[in-house]
Amino acid sequence: MRETTIQKKTIDVSDPVVDVLEAGLFHKVMLVFHVPAQWPAWVMVLLAVFVSGMLGMAWWQLATDLRLGMVVTAVMFIFLLLDMLLLKSLPGQRLSFGPWQSQAAALAVPRLLAALAAGILSVWLGNRWGFGLFLAVELLGTAALLWGAVIEPFRLQMNELMIFSDRLPAGAKPVRVLHITDLHVERLTRREEDVLAAVKKAEPDLILITGDFVNLSYNRDPETLAQVRQLLSRLSAPYGVYATLGSPPVDLRETVVPIFEGLPVTLMRQAWQDVDLGDGRHLILLGMDCTHHLPTDGARLHHLVKAAPHHAPQVLLYHSPELMPEAVEYGLDLYLCGHTHGGQVRLPLIGPILTSSQLGRQFVMGLYKYGRTHLYVSRGVGLEGLSAPRVRFLCPPEITLITLYGKE
Repeated sequence: MRETTIQKKTIDVSDPVVDVLEAGLFHKVMLVFHVPAQWPAWVMVLLAVFVSGMLGMAWWQLATDLRLGMVVTAVMFIFLLLDMLLLKSLPGQRLSFGPWQSQAAALAVPRLLAALAAGILSVWLGNRWGFGLFLAVELLGTAALLWGAVIEPFRLQMNELMIFSDRLPAGAKPVRVLHITDLHVERLTRREEDVLAAVKKAEPDLILITGDFVNLSYNRDPETLAQVRQLLSRLSAPYGVYATLGSPPVDLRETVVPIFEGLPVTLMRQAWQDVDLGDGRHLILLGMDCTHHLPTDGARLHHLVKAAPHHAPQVLLYHSPELMPEAVEYGLDLYLCGHTHGGQVRLPLIGPILTSSQLGRQFVMGLYKYGRTHLYVSRGVGLEGLSAPRVRFLCPPEITLITLYGKE
């Protein structure tokens, strides 16, 4: 392996006082639904009885049929109970490890709204058709939960794409870059083993990781931190492994930064690195912390681009796609990020329900090209934390192999 040169530049831009993500509506909603995390099972069951009863009463009033209201109450309680049993079983199956109470509360909302909508429609459709619609929607919800929690999170894909740059020598051997992001480790599962197997099969020249190493619910857990370190220690590539930090509430600087001490992984924090791959091939890596405070991060990128060389393809490693306008302005060749999880839950025709990006749905997942800048937004590997259900739907996990070619 050839030696590389690194220069770290101190940037006189202080961290923002306000954490953008924690101040956002999405995070506040997750905190509300996280309240039941420590509630005992019997409280959750009583809550399910109560909300099912309220739904049944609504159906009784809409359908003017007491017996139908009682049936709806019983059926809804059964579906809610099945959700709780499934979610409670996931840690024992080593599939996911989030608080089942919070997830059950979050999943109950769309179930109840769909059931209420079916009740309202029964006024026009008739009680029999309305009840049939209610039952069909709730069964579909159970099937979606089984798929989203048990199957799809473990259908890891390795997507491949080709990019051409006039900053690489024409006809030279292409450069193979493997991008990993949003591991969100709670505990190591077969998903992480699949990542390691895919990395070995891909045989990349270098590996680039763009943050969110731990799950938000486990970012102070010593066992999780030790397992992340164990996972990273098993990654290697001929020209190195490079990483940047993710969102501040997730990758807590005081707990995640120490993970990298003594590891063969270069943690890039407001730094650039010239990677010499031989035969006149170089990559200029630009690595930044992500704060999601766009004025702060934009200023840091400005200083970084100004300090770094321009004789080779410049590759920005930054957790979120939110700096794409600046990346296009500076003419960066490649911008690798994650953060959005591709939405994590996508609906047919509608697409992602949420992206957690200040640019909304503008850059959600996949490849975007503006000018000379190629942006790749990865769906990532892991799952959102706190009360967010540990599910993926129509949005499987991925790592990405990017092959860079010189233009003829």
